[in-house]
Amino acid sequence: MEKRLFDTAVQQLKYEVIKELIRAYDKGLDNSIFHDIPIKIMPGPQASLRCCVYKERAILQERLKLAMGGNIDNPNVVEVIDIACDECPVDGLFVTPACRGCISHRCAEVCPKGAISIKDKRCVVDKEKCIECGKCTQACPYNAIILQKRPCVLSCKANAIKVNADKKAVIDNSKCVGCGACVYQCPFGAIQDKSYILDVLEMIKNSENNTKYKVYAIIAPSIVAQFNYARIEQVITGMKLLGFDQVLETALGADLTLNEEADELKEHGVLTTSCCPSFVKYVQINFPDLAKHISSTPSPMAMAGRLIKAMDPTAKVVFVGPCSSKKFEFKLETVKDYVDCVLSFEELQAFLDARDIDVSTLDDTYLDNASYYGRIFARSGGITEGVTALAEERGFEARPVAMSGLDECRKQLALLKAKRSPFNFFEGMACDGGCVNGALCLHHAPKSLTDVNKYGDMAKEKKVDNSVKLYKMALRAKAAAEQSDGGQND
Repeated sequence: MEKRLFDTAVQQLKYEVIKELIRAYDKGLDNSIFHDIPIKIMPGPQASLRCCVYKERAILQERLKLAMGGNIDNPNVVEVIDIACDECPVDGLFVTPACRGCISHRCAEVCPKGAISIKDKRCVVDKEKCIECGKCTQACPYNAIILQKRPCVLSCKANAIKVNADKKAVIDNSKCVGCGACVYQCPFGAIQDKSYILDVLEMIKNSENNTKYKVYAIIAPSIVAQFNYARIEQVITGMKLLGFDQVLETALGADLTLNEEADELKEHGVLTTSCCPSFVKYVQINFPDLAKHISSTPSPMAMAGRLIKAMDPTAKVVFVGPCSSKKFEFKLETVKDYVDCVLSFEELQAFLDARDIDVSTLDDTYLDNASYYGRIFARSGGITEGVTALAEERGFEARPVAMSGLDECRKQLALLKAKRSPFNFFEGMACDGGCVNGALCLHHAPKSLTDVNKYGDMAKEKKVDNSVKLYKMALRAKAAAEQSDGGQND
């Protein structure tokens, strides 16, 4: 099968930088990488993407810094590369040649600020007066006026991106929810997520081949739709060759989250999910009055990590998934004890290729850690399907709604705030379609939903019961071990 990795050339650039960084790490890192890696990726002498090869290399140096963890003084997992942010048109209203100089002047009549005048039989917009309300764009019978916004601004449904006086994109960290939509949508790759690949490399190296401690990888269920040139079972084998002692399904944690959220819904009557950290942050920032309804149950990532740490207290846990929001979640006080680091699917692909591991040639390593419901958490509607089934089993009514993307989340949360919502369970996903369309996926396609559904059907367990039993056994074993240690210390 053809090995098509990414949707865009921007993703390819990011991948090349991380791949070369890993190879440099294996040889011993030093400051020469800031000279050598950009030249290797952009040898020149002719520029292929920018005005000159020197600017291309300068931008690659900034990408390399982000691949090494980025600005430690900036808590956001997403940063703007200023030098790369200079090709987008200026925001605002733009009158196209389609303007016919009509005599009705509807555009001027509807403008609430008197920003539109007619000169030489053409519409003219006064940018000083214009508030970009868009009324003129709707009034024009020829659609001759367009409201032009940058892709990053349009993609940010949290309204966290503005353009400063230097025409550079600026992220307002007080509004940003870390979803990464701007990372994927910026056509010039001027916004990028930080990578913690060096932390993972150190973690694996210091484990001394998993003899000092074991390094576990927990994979998001959306991974099944990503590596389209190989079977997921081959990818698991490849990950073990990278140095992970075991690879487990985060869907196992999803089973546990689903079980507890169903109980919470029964107890409280109204509940919003906790699975997507960007959605949780969106509620906290934009609907603080509704924060009381957010589930207190840890996310599937945290649940899976907690289970592993209960069974193996010295374990190191690395989550591998599709989004940037997990990169800030693992640092939260409520999660940091369970998950030690996060890698994206993009970074996993770079890791495999840096070590020259062609997973399509490998034998299969099978996984069967989770139920059908845990696996379909990867798509919008998966959680609501699971909670509906559990509610029926436990004898109460669930009236769920799946909110796909922050625009839909905003609409449904506004209804809940106004006490006009017919629903009592709100599944929130920051990405349209759910985790299968996470910003850091290798590619985004409708087929991804089909792949996730098939993966769910392949699960031998159709209920969450076995996952819950395993979790309770692990907690009892941990409690017994702690009690035994306490007695010995006494």
